Amino acid sequence: MIVLNKIYTKTGDDGETALGNGARVAKHSMRVTAYGTVDEANATVGMARLHAGPELDAALARIQNDLFDLGADLCRPDMERDADAAYPPLRMVKSQVDRLESEIDTMNARLEPLRSFILPGGSALAAHLHLCRTVSRRAERETVELATMETVNPDAVKYLNRLSDWFFVAARVANDEGRADVLWVPGANR
Repeated sequence: MIVLNKIYTKTGDDGETALGNGARVAKHSMRVTAYGTVDEANATVGMARLHAGPELDAALARIQNDLFDLGADLCRPDMERDADAAYPPLRMVKSQVDRLESEIDTMNARLEPLRSFILPGGSALAAHLHLCRTVSRRAERETVELATMETVNPDAVKYLNRLSDWFFVAARVANDEGRADVLWVPGANR
């Protein structure tokens, strides 16, 4: 259980922060950057939820919870020492990736195949979902970069990869099942 009775601690005033295992690292470390962008992605999902109907809102709420799980996973290095931890660290698991894939397939079955790239926009909800997509894609790039330096849970990377796809398909659904997608016209303004 987490208890937050004091919000500021002053322990980060020197430019360091504590990871989930208690280790202190620079706030600009790749690990902090990766889970910080996951937090940013979560905030964009909160904005998208303001425009979502009940079914999509429930799916976005599940994703927000998953993103907290993902942040907890990324803030806890030393996966190889999980068994020695005082409590089992929270790690992303295959079933979370599988759920996204299933939801993508269900949403995509309602859409006509794309014959053009689409511009991020259309409805307010679709525009917000495209922002979620781009921020989650950045979180994925940063997490992949972190994985070149330190051990990262492979399911965390897979989740982020599927998540940006989920947001893309959900944005198309939000644009009247793709009928209101804004199509890219190559060279239109030459």
